[in-house]
Amino acid sequence: MKKYFKLIVYLVSFIVIIILATIGYQFLTKNYAGEELKKETKVEEKKESTIKAKNFTVTTTSGEKVELSDFIGKPIVVNFWATWCGPCRLELPEFEVAYKKYGKEVEFLMINLTDEYQDTVENVKKFVKENAYQFPLYFDTEYSAANAYNLYSIPQTVFIDKEGNIIKSYIGMIDKENLENYIGKIYKPIN
Repeated sequence: MKKYFKLIVYLVSFIVIIILATIGYQFLTKNYAGEELKKETKVEEKKESTIKAKNFTVTTTSGEKVELSDFIGKPIVVNFWATWCGPCRLELPEFEVAYKKYGKEVEFLMINLTDEYQDTVENVKKFVKENAYQFPLYFDTEYSAANAYNLYSIPQTVFIDKEGNIIKSYIGMIDKENLENYIGKIYKPIN
């Protein structure tokens, strides 16, 4: 009988300790970690709007070298893509529509990650011509842009305001709504 009594006391004690530990954990998490997360989030939001765009050099379809800094003064949409990338190919028509709509007020830099194996300058030009794209095409043959933005995944689109600040770096295939939304954050039409 004493054996069972001791077992019950140990079991009840164990359950009480577990309950107190759970309540204590919830209290500490709610009161301390929550405040830290809020502070970190605020800092992150501030940082993103003040990050200066890194300069890079790419090549035009005519072989001329241009730098990102050549376009500062107007809002800029930089899209990194490749013909072998399925999501990249799927979003290109949305960029074509946006370019036709905003191309006079917003610079579009459609940068092909030209590796000279899967994407060569010639086959990318052919791809763009076959699809009747008119957006400005650039080639990153020396990986200047890819290295400047530490690309690890494409497609990726960077939205830069006219002062050269990165407003958003969008990783993955962008849809029409998000493309319009972020263009709206860098371009304010004068009425």
